[in-house]
Amino acid sequence: MRTVDPAKHEARRAHILAAAARCFARKGFGQTRTADICAEAGMSSGNLFHYFDSKHAIFAALVAQEGDETAALFAELSTADPWAALTGVFELIVDLADGDYARLALEISAEAGRDERIADLVTANDRTLRTGLAELVERATAAGQIDPGLPADTAATWLAAVVDGLFNRVAVDPAFRPASERETLRVLLERVLRKV
Repeated sequence: MRTVDPAKHEARRAHILAAAARCFARKGFGQTRTADICAEAGMSSGNLFHYFDSKHAIFAALVAQEGDETAALFAELSTADPWAALTGVFELIVDLADGDYARLALEISAEAGRDERIADLVTANDRTLRTGLAELVERATAAGQIDPGLPADTAATWLAAVVDGLFNRVAVDPAFRPASERETLRVLLERVLRKV
């Protein structure tokens, strides 16, 4: 029996997920075939199925990975200056919205409307995002950086709506480049959230 190197195994899974993300962003979940993912990853279907048993499992793993990355980001920011951390989150989101991720995010949302397992993962990811944002808002309020009249949970829900809208805007308006509008977003956050 061959011994599995956990680091190599995880690196191979990550390689497959990255290839699948590109395919799903380009063609959507329904139109992407396992053969497309294999070609993008440069491997045989037998090799791919060693890591994932179906296209659906790959898609679910991508959604779960998004949640893990979001949780890790907010854990990393737990001791940072709260206002800088909050604006940093939006800087990262702007960077993501300028790439394939915007199309992938919308594909994930669409699939969540059709698939209960994906919907459960998306709901959990959304909860992670809103909880992380609410904690940053609470900390920024306690530090006197944000208007204390804004309830943290409500503010976090509206901030999450801005994130959703950003990805939707990229999808419906190919000329919109979020990175070129960074300053506008920063000003909007300042005017809506900052203590006057």
